[in-house]
Amino acid sequence: MKRTSLAVAALALAAAAGPAAAQNEQFVPANFYWVGPYAPGGSGFGGGMIDYFAMLNERDHGINGVKLTWEKCETEYRNDRGVECYERSKNKGPTGASVIHPLSTGITYSLIEKATADKIPVISLGYGRTDAADGRVFPYIFPLITTYWSQNTAKIKFIGMKEGGQAAGQEDRQHLPRLGLRQGNHSGA
Repeated sequence: MKRTSLAVAALALAAAAGPAAAQNEQFVPANFYWVGPYAPGGSGFGGGMIDYFAMLNERDHGINGVKLTWEKCETEYRNDRGVECYERSKNKGPTGASVIHPLSTGITYSLIEKATADKIPVISLGYGRTDAADGRVFPYIFPLITTYWSQNTAKIKFIGMKEGGQAAGQEDRQHLPRLGLRQGNHSGA
């Protein structure tokens, strides 16, 4: 939660300070996927983000007077295309990319070292490296809302609740056979 607030504050500060204040413009790449098998998720998210930026520019004259600019780059949900879009967009506009939002686990993994070296924050919204939640290790990766581990923790808690609960801090071994988790059986059967 704290890192989520920090990421939002960082984007707002980036839009209001530094070269952006002098240029009155902040570039945010729209590197998403509008085609391919994952297009229904990517096109809705990418289109919604672009519409939101346009609304902020029209309604509020940007963020603190700083207009948001963007350029679409089609990643097709492919790592190689995601890296290509990153490289193409990282120096665009008067400020360069203020943040990257890959919307893909694979692309996020491919960009961790590059974005860290370039000091460009990467937003990882419910996907990507779970251990990136430790900002001391990954200072430019921001896994917002959930990670794969937190999602799976919720699933296990739900199963535990449906199966009769679990004692705080203790395994409820009577339910493990039903879940297929006893004695090395990890097939789930």
